[in-house]
Amino acid sequence: MTAKTGGQESSEAATLKRAVAAKRMLLRRLTVPPPRPRPVVSRLNLVRRCSSLFHRQWMLPSPAAPIHSISLSKSSSSSSYSSDPAPALGGPASTVEVRDFDAPSFYLIRDDLLHPLVNGNKARKLDALVPLLRRHSATDLVTCGGCQSAHAAAVAVCCAERGLRAHLLLRGEQPEVPTGYNLVSLMYGSVSYVERSAYTRREEMLLKHAKSVAGGEGNVLWADDILRNSHGLNVESDSVPMDGRGDPLSECSSETSLRRVVIVNEGACSVVGLLGLIRLVKYLSQAHIFGRDQQIVLVLDSGTGTTAIGLALGIIYFGAYDARAEYFVALLISLPHSINGLVDNWLRWRVTAVMLADSQDRYKEHEKCLISNFKSIYGLETVEHNEGIIHWVDRLHPRRFGKILNGEIDLCRRIAQQTGVLLDPIYTLAAWEHAVLLADAEAEKHAKVVMLHTGGTLGLFGLAQRYISDFSSGVPTVHTL
Repeated sequence: MTAKTGGQESSEAATLKRAVAAKRMLLRRLTVPPPRPRPVVSRLNLVRRCSSLFHRQWMLPSPAAPIHSISLSKSSSSSSYSSDPAPALGGPASTVEVRDFDAPSFYLIRDDLLHPLVNGNKARKLDALVPLLRRHSATDLVTCGGCQSAHAAAVAVCCAERGLRAHLLLRGEQPEVPTGYNLVSLMYGSVSYVERSAYTRREEMLLKHAKSVAGGEGNVLWADDILRNSHGLNVESDSVPMDGRGDPLSECSSETSLRRVVIVNEGACSVVGLLGLIRLVKYLSQAHIFGRDQQIVLVLDSGTGTTAIGLALGIIYFGAYDARAEYFVALLISLPHSINGLVDNWLRWRVTAVMLADSQDRYKEHEKCLISNFKSIYGLETVEHNEGIIHWVDRLHPRRFGKILNGEIDLCRRIAQQTGVLLDPIYTLAAWEHAVLLADAEAEKHAKVVMLHTGGTLGLFGLAQRYISDFSSGVPTVHTL
């Protein structure tokens, strides 16, 4: 064997050194850099900036609502329910587990008890909007909805209580006998019935009516325009404009006064409508309620989807993420697109929204648009790809919107008699059925299922006119879809 010369040894050493250097370079390219302190500071700043949204006046004196626990008992022939109006809340997941009981159970946020007429998600979406209107000297509000719209009725009541005039454009024909939310709207607001063909062009319809209310010298603007004009600042904290007598201009009821008309979208589908839901999540994420460290599945029925989107934003800012992922959350806007998919594994809280009125693509389009508008107004970053937060799901028993299936009214009656909770078959029953499904699901055994009661139970009065036999007899009636 020939001995290596000094030059050969030097050449091999240099080659080995280059190979090691190349391997280290490759590893650096493939390895995710360790956490740095700066993103954590950015995340804290984000939370602080979001907290500033709450330096405002609210319609509801408190974000709190009663929380009940619902348990399901099964037998070979039927199922029954029971309610605990004072369940144990708070504490770490290891010591307070809703799944410790043999029977499947879930929590129910009783937003239906917030107000005799203005309750559920309608109250939450008006929570920040109503004080905003008053602070900006609005004299009139124009909105729209179906004939039995809980939103339209809630707007009418809130406006009347505060000296504002509500103008409600309701779809379809006037019922022969006013009842339910239609009756509330007629008593508290100025109602106009709109042909269904004209109602399809909602923005044009609302703007035209608002201009007629304002007259030649009045002003018309959309609710979110107030926020845009203030660049997202909490302008509600400004002093209230006064008239010459020192009274708020918003309380001037003279027909000759300058009309300041604000348009609110159907279902309060707007950025300002999101704030009350974010406030609710902040309240629920407190340690003595559900806390931030437990896995929570929020279940609700979705008409426009605005409530689900507001809850998702609240989760992003106040209750969502595993502490181990905190720094990654701050980096989301700069991470590669593929990394965003990991967010689903870090969520402690998420929303299951039962779609009632549209396709999943339309709901996701609305979600993207509303979050984009929220960011542009308030300058707050969010998770760009947040499919892991809102799960848009179909109703367990699909049907055309507004229709009911055999036995559903009877099921609502049995639930009311057993638990004291009143549901309606079009909206809240859909969320209830999904909450029961998740509470009994093996995949969710480590999570707390929490249903948000979105109210709307006066809609049963309207259903009683359409399905007379269901309300006059205990025998279920067969309906055609």
